[in-house]
Amino acid sequence: MQPQHWLDRWEEGRIGFHQPQVNTHLTRFWPELAPKGPVFVPLCGKSLDMLWLRAQGHPVLGVELAPRAVEAFFSENRLQPEITEHGPFQRWACDGLVLLQGDFFDLQPQDLADVTAVYDRASLIALPPDMRRDYARHMQRILPPGAVTLLITMEYPAGEMQGPPFSVGEDEVRRLYQGAAKVEQLTDFDALAANPDLRQRGLSRMREQVYRITIED
Repeated sequence: MQPQHWLDRWEEGRIGFHQPQVNTHLTRFWPELAPKGPVFVPLCGKSLDMLWLRAQGHPVLGVELAPRAVEAFFSENRLQPEITEHGPFQRWACDGLVLLQGDFFDLQPQDLADVTAVYDRASLIALPPDMRRDYARHMQRILPPGAVTLLITMEYPAGEMQGPPFSVGEDEVRRLYQGAAKVEQLTDFDALAANPDLRQRGLSRMREQVYRITIED
């Protein structure tokens, strides 16, 4: 899957992955993580979850490939960002919110040096298998030890739907982070009834899983 795929989707408005409300898993499980300090949101789009995290007192750092998504986040929320250059990124900043417009894989450890937590609702499941491996390795390389991630995934029968979103089961999550992080599943439940659009795409079964992943020292 090439970067142009996501740029085209944003340009064409094919953003069914965007949620028009704050994610219920975030509001339910974030207090259990009890993180302090800055939060990193990879492949953040224009997610309203970033505003919720900021309202909890967290400085928020997002990274997003599509310029259209970054522009929409600030304009739709009536925010006036300061725009500067930051290495290979364009940096948009306003009131404790920083979005780096550019490629996730260009991030370096110094970019996330102060990050204490990560919120991943739609990043890992947006990537095909080979890119998921690269994504997890890069995340382990750039995150500080002790950083905790709230990861949300979905799992459905193979062959019933062409991703994204892709099916990512518990075995794969544990394999991706094996030896580098502690993985704890927080919940696993049938979510097909709450996602009629995915049922229309042919799914007969779909489960959502939420994990706490802690980078080890």
